[in-house]
Amino acid sequence: MSPRQRLSPDERRAQLLAVAAQLFAAQPYDDVLMEDVAEQAGVSRALLYRHFPSKRDLFAALYRQAAEQLLAKTRFDPADTLVEQLVEGLDAHIEYFAENRNTVLAANRVLAGDRVVQTIIADELDALRERLLGALPHADDSARQAVSGVLRSWLVFVQVLCVDWLTEQTCTRTELRNICIGAVLGAIRPLLDEDPAPDWPR
Repeated sequence: MSPRQRLSPDERRAQLLAVAAQLFAAQPYDDVLMEDVAEQAGVSRALLYRHFPSKRDLFAALYRQAAEQLLAKTRFDPADTLVEQLVEGLDAHIEYFAENRNTVLAANRVLAGDRVVQTIIADELDALRERLLGALPHADDSARQAVSGVLRSWLVFVQVLCVDWLTEQTCTRTELRNICIGAVLGAIRPLLDEDPAPDWPR
């Protein structure tokens, strides 16, 4: 074990999450041991458990951090077209999925029944849905409600499709992204008076 650095509680927590991010990305969830995290971080197991009482707690904190970072990368700019915003957001998510395959599979498959982890995923999808709604033209409240329901289902579709893509990459990243964009445009166009992406083929 390397000599322990003196860090503030927030700095130590950030360090532990950074180490955990590397380990969970490199190995399947079941292969990551709390002892390995402590050793890599140069801390005692007691100190690690003081910050994170269990491996699930550590993973949940890590995935919450990842969700927040992805949301920060998908801020919708009114100056951009809807397609430009979708491309930016999807590219950020697909890149994270590809670079953190084991982490994503852990959250969506190994821990599919875990309430805390699934709440993190659901909260991110809800935040993305609200941002997308704000970027779309709406004729009235009824149309907004209908589009909101479509977006909720579409985001789940994207999540499942991307997770499946991690296990069997039957298309390129660009093709995956364009499939997702085509799916949402096809689903919301009938609900809107104004085409949200006139330059995207029907």
